[in-house]
Amino acid sequence: MPDKRIQNSIATQSYMLYISNMPTVLRIGSYRFHFYSDEGKEPVHIHVETPDGECKFWLQPVRLAKNRGITPLSIRKIEKLVFENQLLFIEKYHETQK
Repeated sequence: MPDKRIQNSIATQSYMLYISNMPTVLRIGSYRFHFYSDEGKEPVHIHVETPDGECKFWLQPVRLAKNRGITPLSIRKIEKLVFENQLLFIEKYHETQK
């Protein structure tokens, strides 16, 4: 059986690799706006992680693409933030998806 320290080290390294593939663009309160490093051929969008779940917004035009676990009230707050930061998100999306 592998040593617990080795198992913990492998788990930590795997988690860090996972996180590094999700560049964070902006944090506002408990919201983390990020991309996955390889988004394929999808239209320009941003992912938003919250303590309750995750959602995705298309950026041109801004509209909800997917929601998993976030309340309608929080979605409206996030949508407002996406509108306010739309140009930044589009710029960063193109930088990360080269």
